[in-house]
Amino acid sequence: MVHKQNLAILIKEIREINDLVLFERLSDKKRFSKDFFDYSPVLKEKLLGCCADLVVKPMSIRAVVEVANLCQKHFIPLTLRGSGTGNYGQCVPLKGGVVMLMTSIKKIRNFDEFTGSVTVEGGCLLGDLNTYLVSKGRQLRLLPSTWRTASVAGFVAGGSGGIGSVRWGFLRDAGHLLHLEVVTLEDSPKVIQLNANSAEALNHAYGTNGIITAATLSTCPAVNWQEIAIDCIDFANAIELFNKCTRAAVNLYLCTFLEKEIVRLLPTWSGESKSKHRLLLLVEPDGITTLERLALDMGAEFCHLGSEQENTGNGLRELTWNHTTMHIRATDPNWTYLQMLLPQPEMNALDFLAKKWGKNILWHLEAVRQQGAQRIAALPLVKWQGREELEQLMNDCREAGAILFNPHVITVEDGGLGVIDSDQVQTKKNFDPQGLLNPGKLKGWIDR
Repeated sequence: MVHKQNLAILIKEIREINDLVLFERLSDKKRFSKDFFDYSPVLKEKLLGCCADLVVKPMSIRAVVEVANLCQKHFIPLTLRGSGTGNYGQCVPLKGGVVMLMTSIKKIRNFDEFTGSVTVEGGCLLGDLNTYLVSKGRQLRLLPSTWRTASVAGFVAGGSGGIGSVRWGFLRDAGHLLHLEVVTLEDSPKVIQLNANSAEALNHAYGTNGIITAATLSTCPAVNWQEIAIDCIDFANAIELFNKCTRAAVNLYLCTFLEKEIVRLLPTWSGESKSKHRLLLLVEPDGITTLERLALDMGAEFCHLGSEQENTGNGLRELTWNHTTMHIRATDPNWTYLQMLLPQPEMNALDFLAKKWGKNILWHLEAVRQQGAQRIAALPLVKWQGREELEQLMNDCREAGAILFNPHVITVEDGGLGVIDSDQVQTKKNFDPQGLLNPGKLKGWIDR
């Protein structure tokens, strides 16, 4: 934990930094020391008491460097925070110290008219960046369901995929992240530039091995996405239709499946449940008739809801990915969730788990592209019955052939494939040799 004398000296010196806002009230320190980790009863128990000793908000990159310098000088942990929309405790300071709010470092620096790539500071909100890009005829390839309020660096450091993954895969796939600007926590912290290869070690590393101050991202042409809802009576038919839609020759930006029990619990603005399973899709205009034909051939009810209106409030995006879990937990906080990639064919695993767990597991599926192939990711709602039951369910998912991404753990590796990334650990050794950045989150560093 933080040495009190060191902390007192740091606070005295940090007050002398220009372009820096300090938050010292306990209410502020508690507020900025948490994210949505309470999606997980396990993490809620583990992280609820974690709190920063000091919260700062730099208004310039020079101030970021000065904070980094004081933290390494006085051996004070430094945890980075964007908008705090994560679910896994990425920005929770396990060992106290300083939490640094990065949301004021937010300029859009450059847009490349030829390639469509954009260079933007890490605190810029994804929603603001996407609005800017649309004015240029482009849009972001990948977005979390919290796209209106999540920050660029927060998504790079803590996210992985989301809306757009049906076409563009995951954030760590080659081609999405082109460049990073990073502040190190060496003896003399400095601003460095990393190309696409070097930047990969900071991609989905929870801010444990460098302070992201700017990123260059690839974009894609903007599309007038059309919202589609398809209701199906039969579960197996709905899954078959889901697969047919993702493999059709149409341009999709989203394809979500929600079991009928989930549809019943969604907000009233989402539409009548009709006691049917529901597919939600965003498709390019020329794909509407194809999706309608596929739906009618399966005896499903097709509804074209019109053009997506990103700036007018709620839309289909806010019913998908982690927003689905948020909505259901608002009706009953005893629901938690899992994350996994289903084996193929999917129905074998779904049937196996449904027979064993019944309505204690409700299926929420998302179409993704994994290594160039269309796959189904599952974010099922799980009725909380205790740790032992959760562990048994996860073991059953693995037995069924699913690849599990555990959302009930705090380390980068345990929440992913469970494999230590030596590049991430080496980069932390190079850029943060004292291990002060977000300590406790990189298992490879703890176990080294």
